[in-house]
Amino acid sequence: MAAAYGADAVYLAGRRFGMRASAVNFPDDALREAVRYAHARGVKVYVTCNTLPREEELKELPGYLAFLQDAEADALIIADLGVLELAKRYAPKLSRHVSTQFGVVNSATAKALYDLGADTVVLARETPLADIRRIRENTPEALRLEAFVHGAMCVSFSGRCLLSNYLTGRDANRGQCAQPCRWKYHLVEETRPGQYFEISEDGGTHIMNSRDMCMIGHIPELLDAGISSFKIEGRMKSAYYTAVITNAYRHAIDAALAGEAPDPVWLRETEMVSHRPYTTGFYFGEPGQYYPDSMYDAGADVTAVVESCESDGFAVLTQRNKFSVGDELELLTPGDKPVLFRAEALFDEEGEPIADTRRAMMRFSMRLPCAAPALSLVRKRRESA
Repeated sequence: MAAAYGADAVYLAGRRFGMRASAVNFPDDALREAVRYAHARGVKVYVTCNTLPREEELKELPGYLAFLQDAEADALIIADLGVLELAKRYAPKLSRHVSTQFGVVNSATAKALYDLGADTVVLARETPLADIRRIRENTPEALRLEAFVHGAMCVSFSGRCLLSNYLTGRDANRGQCAQPCRWKYHLVEETRPGQYFEISEDGGTHIMNSRDMCMIGHIPELLDAGISSFKIEGRMKSAYYTAVITNAYRHAIDAALAGEAPDPVWLRETEMVSHRPYTTGFYFGEPGQYYPDSMYDAGADVTAVVESCESDGFAVLTQRNKFSVGDELELLTPGDKPVLFRAEALFDEEGEPIADTRRAMMRFSMRLPCAAPALSLVRKRRESA
C-alpha cells in the first residue's frame, strides 16, 4: 500500500535488531522479496537496525549486516555508534541513516554523525522547527535531514523510556514497549494499600497519554526549514491506514512543491483513519497530553479490498467489514481522490445476488464507479464523520 499510494521509500525490519519486537516483521526470504517488490516500483527500502545491541549480540551483527547488503536493501536505520561502525565494515554499499532513537537535536551532533559516515539523520521528534532551520544552515548540504510528520508520539524523549521495563519487564528500548503511558491511573496512599483515589472529577486519568502528530497542514514550512524527507510512523498499522495517510501526504507534498495550497480533501483524509487527537508535536511548542482517555477515533472503516476490476467497473473484492445493498460507500484508488457511490447490487462467488456481505474475508463482486486497479479500497464512513 505504501508503494502504491505514493511513498518514495518504506522502512521495515527483519527478525533481529528492530524496535518493533511485537510486529511480525520479515524473515530473511520475505525481506528479499519485499526489496524486490519495492525496487520494481521505484521505491527504496530502509531496514531498521535500531536497537542497542548488548555484548552477546554483537557477534550476530556482521552476518546480518552482510545479509542486508546482499538482499540489496538501500539503507540501514541505526541508533548505536558501534552498529554504525560495523555497518561501514560489513555493509559498505548501504546508506547509513541515524535513527530518531539517537536523539539528534543540534547541528554539532548531526555533523559528527556525518563525519562518522551517516548520510541521513532522522531528527528527534522533540526538535522545534526553528532549531531544524538552524541545524540545516549549520550542517553539510550533503547530509539529509529527515523528520517525522505523522503518527503516534511517545511521552518519553524519542522513545527512551524505562516505564514499561519497570512495570512489566518489557523493555521499550528493545522494541517491547507495553505502552503503560496509555493506561488509566489512580492514586494510592502509602498507608492505605488497595484503596484507589480519584485524580480528577471523573475518576482516574490518562496523565501520560500523548496525542498523535499530524503535520499535513504545514508542509511548506517544513520544506522551507530544509527537511529533506518526511517520515510517517506506520509500522504495525493497517494497510488501510498506510494507504490513506501516504496518499494524503503525497498530494500535500506535491502541492507544496508546486507552490499550491493542498486540496482540503487531503487534510480531511487524515481524520478517516484510526488516530488519537492530533497535535503538531514539538514543531511549534509543547504538544500537550490528552487526559480523558486513550481511545482511538476514525471517520471511516475499510469494507473491502479490490482484487480485480473490468473496464466497465465490475469488480471482484474481498470483504473486510460488513455492509449492505443501498449503503453509501467510497472508492479509494492510488493517486486519486475518494469517489462516493452507492452499493446497488452485490453477488456471491457463484454469481447469486446477496443483500449484504455476511462473513469475514468473503469474496464477492459488485459494480464500482470506475475501473479500479488492485490494491484499491472500498470504505464506509461512520455516521459521525
